[in-house]
Amino acid sequence: MARLELGHARLVCAVEELPRAKWTAHGPDDVEFLFQPASGMTARPLAKIASGGEVSRVMLAIKVVLGEADAVDTLVFDEVDAGVGGAVARALADVLVDLARTHQVIVVTHLAQVAVAGSVHYLVRKEGDDAPETQLVRLSSEERVREIARMLSGDESQASLSHARQMLEARRD
Repeated sequence: MARLELGHARLVCAVEELPRAKWTAHGPDDVEFLFQPASGMTARPLAKIASGGEVSRVMLAIKVVLGEADAVDTLVFDEVDAGVGGAVARALADVLVDLARTHQVIVVTHLAQVAVAGSVHYLVRKEGDDAPETQLVRLSSEERVREIARMLSGDESQASLSHARQMLEARRD
């Protein structure tokens, strides 16, 4: 989790054996993930204290740890970068690249730092008014530069286009 800029955070799995009368279809135990955001803090239920960005990064950390142990070939992350930016977004992108060494990874993102890490870039767009149709369009190299520029600044100015090219070139190195 340190690679995902979670510092000294810890994830604790609390398992409580249930009396026979309380067993469920999920088994004889009550299992809860506890999150300790920093050393010296008390671990509390992940679902109650972690931000959306923290939950996303903890889930990604778990997937990375499982690595080749799971039988899932394709992983889809829908806005795993929610609530992060800057250096955290770059770190998250690096972890996703590592995960892509053992899985096919599909990431839905609004962050340029994450988008430039992909080997292929698709644009998801909706067209139509009453019942919009969702389209998935594979971007050419130049279309990708323009999309990254738009992600960075909302436009295709010379500055944002230049920055987009720099980011894409830095990822190729």
